[in-house]
Amino acid sequence: MTFSDPILCRRAFLSSLGLTVTALATGCATQSPPLVIASPPSVPAEPPMQSISESALLMYRAMPEERFPIPAVDLTKLEPRFRRQVVDYPSVEKPGTVIVNTTERYLYLIQEGGTAMRYGVGIGRSGFDWSGRAHIAYNREWPVWTPPSDMIARQPSLEKWRNGQPPGISNPLGARALYIHQGNRDTLYRLHGTGEVHTIGKAISSGCVRLLHQDIIDLHDRVRSGSTIIVAA
Repeated sequence: MTFSDPILCRRAFLSSLGLTVTALATGCATQSPPLVIASPPSVPAEPPMQSISESALLMYRAMPEERFPIPAVDLTKLEPRFRRQVVDYPSVEKPGTVIVNTTERYLYLIQEGGTAMRYGVGIGRSGFDWSGRAHIAYNREWPVWTPPSDMIARQPSLEKWRNGQPPGISNPLGARALYIHQGNRDTLYRLHGTGEVHTIGKAISSGCVRLLHQDIIDLHDRVRSGSTIIVAA
């Protein structure tokens, strides 16, 4: 069969070309493996945001009015149970007594009516801890820190503070210190402040009991010199 009409020839060519393209397309579809789309990697759910009350934020606020300004505590780094709070605490000890439970990592200040003000604390690491019954001889605001000779022997870098490190936010005793004596003897143990929130609830100090700056200031304002202190496991 021949096509003398150029228009008819053109139509026949296009028709045959369409069939060829269709056949090629069909061939690609049957010969190519199915397209597999990988599922996106699963993203672990974020832990729920810790609820922090307005009262807690106020309790651990920044204290620019202090001799050395104290920054606010990052409460996301502090377990809620270690925040300062009033708890039921029946005790045979009289109000004003300080009790440190080193196992629980709590300090209790006995109050009237079978309650206590409870603070989270950091304590001495193994070999540097102390326990017993004593009294708080005196308190100091922004104290000078003088490292004991045996500590200087272990850490020669402290030699520069042999005669005392001046007060300040970086001073190891922090904003306040309460000095523990047995009879007329200084035990060399202290209740003192710290800005290292991660140490609360831990046993890593050189024997002293540490509280957050905001908590040691609160405790300092409540405790009288001569008050009994009991440190127990």
